[in-house]
Amino acid sequence: MKSRKWIALYGVLLFLAVAVMALLRPAAKEDTGVRDYAAISEEGILRLVTEYGLSGYYVSGDTIEGFQYELIRAIARVSGLEVHTALETTLAESFRALDSRACDVIARNIPVTSDIRDGYLFTDPVVMDKQVLIQRTAEANGGVEVIRNQLDLAGKTIHIPLGSPALTRLQNLEHEMGDTLYIVEDEAYSSEQLAIMVAAGDIDYAVCGRRTALVLQSRLDGIDVDTDIGFIQLQAWAVRKESPILLDSLNSWLRQIRENGWYDAIYRRYY
Repeated sequence: MKSRKWIALYGVLLFLAVAVMALLRPAAKEDTGVRDYAAISEEGILRLVTEYGLSGYYVSGDTIEGFQYELIRAIARVSGLEVHTALETTLAESFRALDSRACDVIARNIPVTSDIRDGYLFTDPVVMDKQVLIQRTAEANGGVEVIRNQLDLAGKTIHIPLGSPALTRLQNLEHEMGDTLYIVEDEAYSSEQLAIMVAAGDIDYAVCGRRTALVLQSRLDGIDVDTDIGFIQLQAWAVRKESPILLDSLNSWLRQIRENGWYDAIYRRYY
């Protein structure tokens, strides 16, 4: 019953997500100068971008909730800065917003991998997580058994958001298995939305962070999240390399949030 309710709301959720993102999308900026903490402090505004979803920012009834949203609010309290939050669906779009200086910080759970570490600075870890396969259970999939061995993904099609850090792991897995793995990078949907599409039967496989996947599993009947795709990774927020002082400030604020107990309260609420 809970699954049918969520799937029935699927179209509405996507419409609301697009509408909210349109309202909160970062505005294009002409400024090409260096923007570090001094410029941010002088303006009094810290601009962040996150995702629409359980791990980012979402509308629940008449309130706004989300793990990143709550952390961002805590950052506003300890920093004394006015915080503006914009939304993007995919990580690729978030990095474009950061590169264009439409925002100062990407406030998402970003796995800190070697291929993106060279281009950006990352905060101290916000969470530790790993990527898992989202698939339907045998009962929800006509008796087709779930995949437990990653090698059995050969020839399968897996959907991920555009710019997802899972891409590198899936490409490595393809080399390991010596067979073809069809990877679809979706430009429109987040990993959470793709997971809902798996539950609805629109697609067969997607990849999502395990912490978020477990929350989705509690709300959607018929999905399995117990097959690991990657190893446990440190996940953090990102800033431009031109902003090392902002990075130090963010780390200081995050430490304050941990020390005063706010982080633990936020973490328990969402995970």
